[in-house]
Amino acid sequence: MSKLRVTYTALISFGSNLISVITGLVFVIIVTRSLTPEEFGTWGLISGLLAYAIIISPMVCYWSTRETARGEKSGKTAISTNSMLSFLGVAIYLIIAYFVAKQSNLDESVILFAAILLPVIFLNDILIAILRGWKTHALNYGFLAFEISKIFFVAIFVYFWNLGVWGAIAAVFASYLPSIVILLIYNLPKIKDEFNSQYVKKWFKLFWVPTYRQLPNTVLLTDVVIFSVITGSVVGVAYFTAARTIGYLVDHTRSIAQAMYPKLLAGGKQEFLQENLMLFFFLSFPLVSSSIIFSEAGLYLLNPIYVIAAPVVIFLSLRAFLIALNSNFFLSLQGLEKVDLEKKSSLKDYAKSQLMLHPTLQLIRSGIYFGILAIIFLINTEEEFTIELISIWALIGLLVEIPLTVYMIHMVKKQFTLNLNWLSITKYFLTCFGVGLFTYFLTQQFLVFTEDIFKFLINLLPFVFGSIFLYFIITIIIDKRANTLAKTIIFEIKSKIK
Repeated sequence: MSKLRVTYTALISFGSNLISVITGLVFVIIVTRSLTPEEFGTWGLISGLLAYAIIISPMVCYWSTRETARGEKSGKTAISTNSMLSFLGVAIYLIIAYFVAKQSNLDESVILFAAILLPVIFLNDILIAILRGWKTHALNYGFLAFEISKIFFVAIFVYFWNLGVWGAIAAVFASYLPSIVILLIYNLPKIKDEFNSQYVKKWFKLFWVPTYRQLPNTVLLTDVVIFSVITGSVVGVAYFTAARTIGYLVDHTRSIAQAMYPKLLAGGKQEFLQENLMLFFFLSFPLVSSSIIFSEAGLYLLNPIYVIAAPVVIFLSLRAFLIALNSNFFLSLQGLEKVDLEKKSSLKDYAKSQLMLHPTLQLIRSGIYFGILAIIFLINTEEEFTIELISIWALIGLLVEIPLTVYMIHMVKKQFTLNLNWLSITKYFLTCFGVGLFTYFLTQQFLVFTEDIFKFLINLLPFVFGSIFLYFIITIIIDKRANTLAKTIIFEIKSKIK
């Protein structure tokens, strides 16, 4: 673990995530262009339902990362246990999905069919958890294999064979297989140990810690379920999912913190958070700006019928920025926590630790979000879909994230010594703002919306890449940190080529 380079791994992770933006966009374009809003809404609903079943996966994955980072040999036990848990996940999913499908007047068979995804998700998750604890940068190879495979399989099952939602499910299932193979190969040194039931006892004894941690995210991700159950329709889910596809580009910056977490677990320096935050601001600003500036163009690319959801993208992109920032804070604080190193730690000790405080805050946030949404959807139950309703949905998500961010900043300042270079951050923001305004003006004057998707994409790409290129060139010229980072990237590329 000592050889793990935080900035290098962060850049590798972010680079692979940028590639996934392209592959993911191609996947969604094929899906949105091939499916009706009702079918695409069903696809979005399935993603929300899967969150209920996956909630039990962290009870092994969470501890596995921490144990591997600290040199413990629990790999084989973790894979076996999590694979068995996947069958319980399937049972949970089938029960919940059946009742939600009934309530939403949807095709039960296609929603229940999605249960085939759970065994491969559970296996992929535990392999990622183990690898995150000792060779974090290698995660990206499995991730890229999954993303690239998605394009290949969705083109076959959805575009050529026209299998609709069934094909999208089959495509995702098949895409997990190459990822699992690659992650398994990299993890071989860590899964040669014997099965140890002591780890299983520990995981089941402390199952409530990671399960409780996962609960807020499960609630947060199931807003689509709330909408479909209360309104009895998935059309609004389709528009919200399309807007989230464009608005959540900045979510990929969460990968920047991948190497920091295991490094802190292994006793790394607290300065890693400071470096990660500077890198986060440098890379996240242009992504948020791009989501907002190209919101209309991005939705048009997915499917022209979703263009009216452009205002929703603005709220979602700002919300995604705060979520990604909070993710950095959460991981850094949890990386300092040592309660699980003490064998005699009681349930009370765990309950008072950083491992539980942050999920509690998230749960409060998610509970407020859940409650407000339910009230608003119930009030608007007679109108199954309006863009105003979807905009309010996105705005609420943004507003409930702000108090949590403020408190997390307070917590981080108490436990970390941060000397952020605010001059550099200001330069990044002002450069991004100026380039954004200039790009927006150009798109309004010269970007032509054509029916031919390939012609439109050819017209759009110069604006997208041009704005990002201009941002990086200006910041490299006016900011020393950005200039140093650029030299580091070039050096790493040259060293790998040699």
